[in-house]
Amino acid sequence: MKSLTKPEEGNQTSVTEFIIFGFRNLPQLQILLFLLFLVIYIVTMVGNLLVVLLVVIDEHLHTPMYFFLGNLSCLETAYSSTILPRMLASLLTEDRAISLSGCIAQLYFFGLLATTECYLLAVMSYDRYLAICKPLHYATLMRGSSCLLLVAVSWISGSLASAIMIGLISQLTFCGPNHIDHFFCDFTPLTKLSCSDTQVVVQVAITLGSIDTLPPFLITLTSYIYIISSILRIPSSTGRQKAFSTCSSHLAVVACFYGSLAIVYVLPNPTTVKDLKKFFSVFYTILTPMFNPLIYTLRNREVHKALKKNVLKYLVSIKIRKTTY
Repeated sequence: MKSLTKPEEGNQTSVTEFIIFGFRNLPQLQILLFLLFLVIYIVTMVGNLLVVLLVVIDEHLHTPMYFFLGNLSCLETAYSSTILPRMLASLLTEDRAISLSGCIAQLYFFGLLATTECYLLAVMSYDRYLAICKPLHYATLMRGSSCLLLVAVSWISGSLASAIMIGLISQLTFCGPNHIDHFFCDFTPLTKLSCSDTQVVVQVAITLGSIDTLPPFLITLTSYIYIISSILRIPSSTGRQKAFSTCSSHLAVVACFYGSLAIVYVLPNPTTVKDLKKFFSVFYTILTPMFNPLIYTLRNREVHKALKKNVLKYLVSIKIRKTTY
């Protein structure tokens, strides 16, 4: 921190960096946590990038469902990289300092990606609703231009909401203390450290949060109510099982993401549940990006076929190259 003197205010301390506590209350587990989160980050990056690569190179995956999945995997890659590398560095070096500009930048990308994910999950649930409940209209409604528009709206909505919030937060003054009792720069712990009036910022955050999470959640919930009711009307057990396997993986990701999000941001915030909320924050910031490629690839035959085919093609090309030389 550094001191600034203003004639009308006297001596005032302006915060130029924050100290992120992270999991400092578990000193004996720092190395174990570092190794655990490092493995999670590697699995997340490899899994999501593999999904993106398969969706791009395999023509059998050039469908709306996998187009949306590829976008979600791109998002999860960026999402994890916004939070985990900084956390890993803190666990390894015990350097918990982050500059004010770095903290605001992290909050911006976190807000952008979290909001965009809400919309993308809603788009993916709508896609499954059309595929299962309106199969005759699916090809017409889910044309290439429609898919591009839905994805563009998701990313633009996330960017706009996050830009508005960061514009307001950047106007706040931080006079100390500068300790953030979290593992990343989240909105609530950051605004609590401001010595400015944060009433307008909080009200705008609540409004934007309601607009950007409630409608996508209701779309997702409604889509799955229709999907489940349609599946239950399928006469054959084989048909029901196939339909359930198509959307159950998506439903698992949605439940993990929204469930942990609700616990952290909707429940009251007494001191007694602060550590519990930090624990549940791990789910939607760290575990959900890892679950996405694992759930989709482990339970999807088309992805299995595409992976096997392309791995074999790659091995054959290497063998031909060696034989030629």
